[in-house]
Amino acid sequence: MDLPVAAPGDGADVRIVTFGCRLNAYESEVIRARAAEDGLANAIVFNTCAVTGEAVRQARQAIRKARRERPDARLIVTGCAAQIDPAAFAGMAEVDLVLGNAEKSQAGAYSASAPEGRVRVNDIMSVRETAGHLIDGLKDRARAYVEVQNGCDHRCTFCVIPYGRGNSRSAAAGEVVEQVRKLTAQGYLEVVLTGVDITSWGADLPGQPTLGQLVARILKLVPELPRLRLSSIDAAEIDPDLMRCLAEDPRLMPYLHLSLQAGDDMILKRMKRRHLRADALKLIADVRAVRPDTAFGADLIAGFPTETEEMFANTLRLVEEGALSFLHVFPFSPRPGTPAARMPQLQRPVIKDRAARLRAAGEAALLRHLECQVGRTVTGLVERDGVARAEDFTEIAFTGEAAVGSIVAMRITGHAGGRALGHVAVLEAAE
Repeated sequence: MDLPVAAPGDGADVRIVTFGCRLNAYESEVIRARAAEDGLANAIVFNTCAVTGEAVRQARQAIRKARRERPDARLIVTGCAAQIDPAAFAGMAEVDLVLGNAEKSQAGAYSASAPEGRVRVNDIMSVRETAGHLIDGLKDRARAYVEVQNGCDHRCTFCVIPYGRGNSRSAAAGEVVEQVRKLTAQGYLEVVLTGVDITSWGADLPGQPTLGQLVARILKLVPELPRLRLSSIDAAEIDPDLMRCLAEDPRLMPYLHLSLQAGDDMILKRMKRRHLRADALKLIADVRAVRPDTAFGADLIAGFPTETEEMFANTLRLVEEGALSFLHVFPFSPRPGTPAARMPQLQRPVIKDRAARLRAAGEAALLRHLECQVGRTVTGLVERDGVARAEDFTEIAFTGEAAVGSIVAMRITGHAGGRALGHVAVLEAAE
């Protein structure tokens, strides 16, 4: 889980505080635009996450702190945690308004003429459309994100996100292509396709197109876009068109972040995942066969209910066997109402210990990855002064002059603190 990020609003002393995933970060920009259009003033909007109990705790803590610091501000809570348990936030004396995930992006949601009531949260399962709120870019970011999909049709036993996001629904391909074209025209050199379960994109559209077909269409119809990247994808499958794009078009970035969650078959079955250990390793091998420079990241859960030491060891070994480079490690957190919360739980010290060991394996894997970068010349998208991101997602701390948002060639000279070290080799933007 990402740490909360606060950002100023568009004047009128409005602040947006974002928790959790990149999709939330995208939607916070939608909130920012809506709040400005609606004339919201002197307010803080909390866009919450529900993926773990810790995420919810952080949100509640931030709300209480904000009320102490700004006693006269209007505090609005939205996002997945608010959608799943609106009563919990409505019960906080500090909170003025609770908005659901569908309501947070609607025109007029933040206006003085909005419907009365402290809680405006409807049934998320009734929502059938997405991306009716495409935005023109993300403020103060080097890359742009486009929401191509929302919701999830799968019911993993540990996950509450479908109850916060609803069923899977896809943005129309034409709308996505047009948005990518607009963002490219504004000067963005990298666009990231994001969603809750983007590999399910198209299943609800006429003809059931695939994510690979969408990617191929973007690359063909927006030839001026230098870099296209995918956010987290399901490890169950990569469709043939997506594999073809990886093999044939270098503009599709060679980095895939996989929703693996575990490396033991019994745990995967108890999680109700759609892949087994061998499936994940085969997918990684198949991708590297057509695009050898591809790096992989993964989400992994430590201490799932019933996990034995032997089962955990299978997950630990997967890091090295799959040559994973970037890990997001989640200590298991039982979410109310999920099947996993009713399974036999491990003791918290055991979960904590396994999470620490998994993170240590991730640090060792990242170190191996960084050592392989030394001596290479790579192209990096400059994210902020002195920091860039390589095509394979390696973070580079660099010396030399390069504008934020530009793509420059960099010579990797070493590594430190989980980053590659380099210097600018070419000052012009790469072709």
